[in-house]
Amino acid sequence: MLSSRDVVEAAIRVALTKTREEEKELCARFREEEILAAGVDFGGDFITSITKIIERAVVAAKREGLIGESHTEEGAVAGAAREAVSQIMHKAIGLNVGGKIGIARSGPHVSVCLFFGIGMLHLNEMSIGVGHRVI
Repeated sequence: MLSSRDVVEAAIRVALTKTREEEKELCARFREEEILAAGVDFGGDFITSITKIIERAVVAAKREGLIGESHTEEGAVAGAAREAVSQIMHKAIGLNVGGKIGIARSGPHVSVCLFFGIGMLHLNEMSIGVGHRVI
């Protein structure tokens, strides 16, 4: 069985992909290793984006078959996403954010990674937040 570390690493790697093609290839390779993974983009004003980021993580996890329809599974992804958001909150309040959400699951382990560009125009700070839950 894969460890939580393996699942967190997979989520981080998906969040760091630069193109949809790269993301799809990586997710296919992870499937061979018994890790399900998905990625989704996001952006906007940080405060108004928090709910959208968490919702996008849950929707992407469902769409790609990482989780089912149960409250337990949805809550685990939402909780991991919320944890990831909270790690970068102090840098992002009042600014715009944009980036990618990486989600990975193997067995009971689920992880969400947020790779953010934070700032205005081309003056960006980069940040990563990661959350993990066990279902």
